[in-house]
Amino acid sequence: MRSRVVERFKFEAAHAVLIDGQTEEIHGHTFRLEIAVEGPLRNGYVIDFLRLRNIVDEIVKKLDHRNLNDLFKNPTTENIALWIAGEIEKSLPEEVKLHRLVLWEGDENGVEFEF
Repeated sequence: MRSRVVERFKFEAAHAVLIDGQTEEIHGHTFRLEIAVEGPLRNGYVIDFLRLRNIVDEIVKKLDHRNLNDLFKNPTTENIALWIAGEIEKSLPEEVKLHRLVLWEGDENGVEFEF
């Protein structure tokens, strides 16, 4: 049996993505993030919801209400999602692993990674 914990987050940010050598106009989005972590059940839970929320909130704070071009060479949704994943993985307890990350750019466009 696999046990997973799922949490959702939201942040606002602006970016101008480089596509085919051309930089788009800067524009903003409400980004929605969903993560699922997996691990063994210990004392009836995988990871305390509050601990996981604190880990991800610290990461999201670095992105919220920012111009993402100041943080990323090319702030595509894929690049942002992979950076978030790396930051989460650094902070999780050893027995808990990132399983899935979905990052929505607005309501209709998103990327999903499984690990």
